[in-house]
Amino acid sequence: MFGYVGKILKVNLSDGTVKEVPLQEEIARKYLGGKGYALRILYDYLLSYQKKGLAARDIDALGEENVLIFATGPATGVAGFPESGRYHVMALKSPLTGSIASANSGGKFGPYMKFAGFDLIVFEGCSEDPVYLEIVDGKAEIKDASHLWGMNTFDTTSILTEKYGDCSVACIGPAGENLVNFACIINEKHRAAGRTGVGAIMGAKMLKAIVVSGKRRPEVAKPEEFKAYSREALEKLKKNPVTGEGLPKYGTAVLVNIINNSGALPFKNWQESYNEKAEEISGEVLAEKYLRKRVACWGCSIGCGRATEVKDGPFKVLDTEGPEYESIWALGNDTGVMDLAAIIKANHLCDEFGMDTITMGSTIACAMELYEKGYVKKEELQGLDLSFGNAAAVVEAVWRTAYRVGFGKYLALGSKRLAEIFGAPELSMSVKALEMPAYDPRAVKGIGINYATANRGGCHVSGYTIAAEIVGLPQKYDPLSYNGKAELAKIFQDFTCVVNSTVNCLFTTFALGAEDYAKLLSAITGWNLDAKELMKIGERIYNLERVIINSLGFDGKDDTLPRRLLSEPLPSGVGKGQVIDIGRLKEEYYRLRGWKDGVPTKEKLKELEIP
Repeated sequence: MFGYVGKILKVNLSDGTVKEVPLQEEIARKYLGGKGYALRILYDYLLSYQKKGLAARDIDALGEENVLIFATGPATGVAGFPESGRYHVMALKSPLTGSIASANSGGKFGPYMKFAGFDLIVFEGCSEDPVYLEIVDGKAEIKDASHLWGMNTFDTTSILTEKYGDCSVACIGPAGENLVNFACIINEKHRAAGRTGVGAIMGAKMLKAIVVSGKRRPEVAKPEEFKAYSREALEKLKKNPVTGEGLPKYGTAVLVNIINNSGALPFKNWQESYNEKAEEISGEVLAEKYLRKRVACWGCSIGCGRATEVKDGPFKVLDTEGPEYESIWALGNDTGVMDLAAIIKANHLCDEFGMDTITMGSTIACAMELYEKGYVKKEELQGLDLSFGNAAAVVEAVWRTAYRVGFGKYLALGSKRLAEIFGAPELSMSVKALEMPAYDPRAVKGIGINYATANRGGCHVSGYTIAAEIVGLPQKYDPLSYNGKAELAKIFQDFTCVVNSTVNCLFTTFALGAEDYAKLLSAITGWNLDAKELMKIGERIYNLERVIINSLGFDGKDDTLPRRLLSEPLPSGVGKGQVIDIGRLKEEYYRLRGWKDGVPTKEKLKELEIP
């Protein structure tokens, strides 16, 4: 099989066994790899559990039945495929949301996993003692990790890298070990498979790390054709204003001023979405005051990563990376903190402890509003002053959360459970219990229907309509208009499934479309794919994921937005006076999807050949 190494590694942590199984070309042809192939494996586990009498909704997210999968795709590690240094992580159930767990990361772990000899790694069961998985040149072994347990992600990575040399390490920190609901998986110290608590699942399995190293390289079916298409694609990326100029120069933080000026940058837990001081934490200021150099993932021509430092002051931190746009927003604008040094420090700690910055910042912001409105009393905070704009409190809240110290035991649950415990569930700015990222749907309607219908919860990278609505790529849509937004979200969601199953960087979609992907993938695999078939594959993947979350108890009632966005008009900015009518968009979206009340019809499943 061209583009693949043809092997899946199954690791049973309960009995300590590892075994190889072949990758099935029939499944790869229908689901590509990455997210798609992982979903098909999860679906098969779900069916086997149901036959044994275990209902999906009764699966414990932190128990033995929850299956965790690391997945690459046909583009991963293929030299010349634009920005192909990523991997995807999935599990049947998220400890944060109760929906499916799904996360994605860059760096070099994905390619190195493939070089080590496997397309996917499937973890079953739970170990009784701390372990890590070693894979070197196709040979896998479960190793004792008792000496690593309790360490942060930086030290864990350094120790294992020193031992194995040219390798990549994916690991968890104290947050994963302490089962923080939104703990993430960190590789290369600052790359994160960030969302839905996949790090907590690793922690529950007592799996500290995975080390991958090897000399295997995926082969390409049509090398000359691939080289030609690769040159063409790279030229498009170079000439594109986002991938060729904005992201290399300022990183993702270039969006701070852009989104704020569009009236869609949530401020103080989404009470507003325009902040006249947002410039103080922008990508431009980050580049001017704190940037050391650009950082690129494996095989990347864009180099949007930021190596940064805070040279002095109370938030001094040397040799760090980031923060990304979402992290700046969540730890900064959403909490009212306009101190970029503090945001860099808080982001650094999230990487060190292994936590999702979006949920971390959003949960702190939720706690701040709970405190502001009197739901949380001063004595309950145990000395932590959670007033909006308190930079020191944000930094302290991060470590308290990682170790579940004091009020951190509540923050570790995520904003939905936090808000429920303190009697104001409406103050959690989440969908399906996953905190929404930095775009207010009241000012950008298309991202609203994407948030509402995203299978893993409030997720911008399920269908990034911001590209069209704000950036104007591939064409400009009026962000305040409802026209065509349901269809736009569906197209973006299906295409995103293709990218996450290929597996490579979503930033390529600013410049490349389905036709570009079809040509590249056809040359790699030897299959004759066209744009229409590729989009059908994306639709199949999205619908299979929906079937799984339906089994977990989610349907149309969950495809909605927080009450604030539906009923509280924006007080300022371009979208002043706006709310979002999600029902209007959802009706059209379900019609286009072939769903009834958030559930795919039998006819749709038959059309997509979903068993």
